[in-house]
Amino acid sequence: MASSLSLVFCGTPTFAVPTLQALARAGFTIPLVVTQPDRPRGRGLELLPSPVKACALELGFPVTQPEKIKNNDEFRTQLAAINPDAIIVVGYGRIIPGWMLELPRLGNINVHASLLPKYRGAAPIQWAIARGETITGVTTMRIDAGLDTGDILLQCELPIKEEDTAETLSPRLAEIGAGLLVETMQRLVAGTIQPRPQDHTQATLAPILKKEDGRIAFHRNALEIHNRLRGFQPWPGAFTTFRKKNLNMWAARPGQKSLAEGEMLIESDHLFVGCGSGTALDLVEVQPEGKKRMTIRDFIHGYRPQSGERLG
Repeated sequence: MASSLSLVFCGTPTFAVPTLQALARAGFTIPLVVTQPDRPRGRGLELLPSPVKACALELGFPVTQPEKIKNNDEFRTQLAAINPDAIIVVGYGRIIPGWMLELPRLGNINVHASLLPKYRGAAPIQWAIARGETITGVTTMRIDAGLDTGDILLQCELPIKEEDTAETLSPRLAEIGAGLLVETMQRLVAGTIQPRPQDHTQATLAPILKKEDGRIAFHRNALEIHNRLRGFQPWPGAFTTFRKKNLNMWAARPGQKSLAEGEMLIESDHLFVGCGSGTALDLVEVQPEGKKRMTIRDFIHGYRPQSGERLG
């Protein structure tokens, strides 16, 4: 049954790779993979392919990389000639125009890394952790003209571990999403899925992250800051200033001290910093401006911070 379905796959990041691989293993016909153009990366700014392009070429699928898709007659003609049964969209990074939504008979199917309608938007994994969620998951949905507002097809829950960061949670969600998408396509063909509208009154947003989101505001309580630190790895991270230079925080845990907001307390090889509501963070790993990441013990011995000094 799978081989009778023709699917165009649109995706760009590492998160999308397991879904493309799962569709290939399941035997679906994939006449075209659409991904963003090669971008300069690294110190040498070498043009490198997206993770999805690298995977597609390894699997032997044709690839196209249009700079734009909304008013691209060549791309539109290419897709119309393929006339796919469905278009699969996983982290593609472009708004899907109306003409693409109307093209395939089964619609445009998206894998979204949240339990919609919660965390609609570009950064659902990061914001779910940053806001202290303990459960998240993956949704397959039929894309419409709104922002992640389409009908839900299938969902699968996943616990968020206390030690999870966006980097550790993302691969697990990607694997779950891959299996869920294959099941979604099989059940759509079999007619055993009943799409259900989202409850828009329960919607929350997960907007694209900005650098400033990583700046630590010590008026927040320690648990809030800790969750944001976990959610915003690797970018924009969590950062403040120490002696007028940037200081990135890579690991911390809520501590049991009562300090003024931003005030430091040194106890042996521990560095506590005061947060809102009479809470504190016990710093574990930091990175001073222009230096490598280091344990808080090495930071204390190397920089000699004093109790009563402030961060931020």
